[in-house]
Amino acid sequence: MKIEINKEMAIQLAESKFWETMSAKDIALFQLEAELLCMPFEVFHKAIEEALNRPVYTHEMGLNWKGLREELLGEKEKPTFDEIINLIPKDKRIIILED
Repeated sequence: MKIEINKEMAIQLAESKFWETMSAKDIALFQLEAELLCMPFEVFHKAIEEALNRPVYTHEMGLNWKGLREELLGEKEKPTFDEIINLIPKDKRIIILED
């Protein structure tokens, strides 16, 4: 269910700090449904990682919004690391491995 929010509403919500009484899952679900960011990015990022019980890479948030929502709702399994990396277009991928 999409939550239609305009810029002014998003600013008011952010200023209210409405998320402070919400669970991580509720924060993540709200923000995944909202059209605009309504809280500091780091609040959303921390909440979605906690709710999914795994690291969530920032590129997933831009390239796999639907997949994150489905995973949060239990409609989809957690992706493998390869699936997460493969979200990045091949011509844009630079991976540095350190020991």
